[in-house]
Amino acid sequence: MRKPFPSAALLLGLAITGALADGGDPVRGEKVFQYCYSCHSVQPDEINLQGPNLHGIVGRRIASQEGFSYSPALRGFAQEEDRWSEALLDRYLTAPYKLVPKTSMAFPGIEAQDERADLIAYLRSMGEHL
Repeated sequence: MRKPFPSAALLLGLAITGALADGGDPVRGEKVFQYCYSCHSVQPDEINLQGPNLHGIVGRRIASQEGFSYSPALRGFAQEEDRWSEALLDRYLTAPYKLVPKTSMAFPGIEAQDERADLIAYLRSMGEHL
């Protein structure tokens, strides 16, 4: 007797669960980065943008990019949290102003968890600080 073929919805659900379990997709995350590129760069030496350079953000000390003037809110947050972990980036990217009230970043956040996972995978792929 043949086993029934899984439904398309089940296969899609498994694919989405797999993408989240493995930490997102950096290729899709590069597309999600379009939300960020007008203020941020991931190129190692590119500075003088409205926001800090995000190259190596995963694992980097919070509010630590030399030469960038961070808001008092983010500098204060850096006193509470040491480094940008993937979990902390996920919380921040969900709603920056909720995690860091009075942040100067005028970005509402990314509601979709899969987009945040993909973006974090992309940022991770752009160089991890150890």
